[in-house]
Amino acid sequence: MVTLKLNGKEIQATEGMTVLQAAQNAGVTIPTLCDHPDLEAYGGCRLCVVDIKGWRTPMASCTMPVSEGMDVNTHSPEIEKSRKTILQMLMSDYYDDGYANGQKQETQLMHWVNHYGLDVKTSMSNKPRYQVNSDANPFVWVDLNKCIQCTRCVRACADIQGRFVWNMAERGINTHPVPGIDTDMLDARCESCGACVAYCPTGALDNKMSMGAGVPDKVVLTTCAYCGVGCQLELNVKDNKIIRVTSTEKAPVNGNHLCVKGRYGYDFVHHAERLVKPQVRRYLLEGKKKETNGSAWDWVETDWDTALNITSQKLLKIKNEFGADTIGVLTSAKCLNEENYLMNKFARQVIGTNNIDHCARL
Repeated sequence: MVTLKLNGKEIQATEGMTVLQAAQNAGVTIPTLCDHPDLEAYGGCRLCVVDIKGWRTPMASCTMPVSEGMDVNTHSPEIEKSRKTILQMLMSDYYDDGYANGQKQETQLMHWVNHYGLDVKTSMSNKPRYQVNSDANPFVWVDLNKCIQCTRCVRACADIQGRFVWNMAERGINTHPVPGIDTDMLDARCESCGACVAYCPTGALDNKMSMGAGVPDKVVLTTCAYCGVGCQLELNVKDNKIIRVTSTEKAPVNGNHLCVKGRYGYDFVHHAERLVKPQVRRYLLEGKKKETNGSAWDWVETDWDTALNITSQKLLKIKNEFGADTIGVLTSAKCLNEENYLMNKFARQVIGTNNIDHCARL
């Protein structure tokens, strides 16, 4: 442990921590855009600069390690003026003609722009520099007019997903992220996991399925239904309809990481053909023989007890007449590991067959 002063108050921090981490542990909020606890420190946006006694210039707190006896001031008038100037410079190359209409969620950049009292319309560039929706990826919306070159998309793709799709191209004011060697995302081996979207602090990368959907009425924390890993995610709900899925650092298994199915495969919830009750053929409910035409072949909604009783009776009849190996069991990737384990026991010990398979093929 090292002892240092933070805004005149003596605190202790673990050796190897940065000033930003020490301040966060002490309950002091330092503005930042390029930094994220999941990613390697970058020190690019300079919004997190602090005054350190004995240093000639303000230093980036996200890359500055703590040291014994260090004296740090995080919110001096000079530092606050410097942060506002940095935001003004970032906004001078930013363009979003639709933000101020109240139909968009506040991004991390806009949070600090509003905090420091900048007017969005007068601060941002008067015209776009890049094509909007510039990539053919079916899930990720790309609008580089909102990019501030924080490289969080680059680091998230490399550090979290391990795909290395994004890189930075050009120099100076023309610096911007590009997929691969300036190709499109899918050609650069993108898996459409949406990690770059989740870590983008400005909305330069967003979800195509959610564009124009507005701000959610509520956010519901739930568990993904697609496999047995147990990833947690947030359902953004508006008018009782899911308008987007966001990841959260509160998730103990996956944190901010999700796969393409967890982040973008939610449209089945409201699909018109989704079955919400069990259905059986009419002739089974009426105890008649199998027919291939007429109303007896229609699907009829019923309760679970009835459906399960019919299923168990049919399985028992087939096993007794033709043997256990004439039955196969197909389990689901949407089940928990424990549920798939029970299906395995059901197939091998109850039915008495090794004919069991799984639908996970992604």
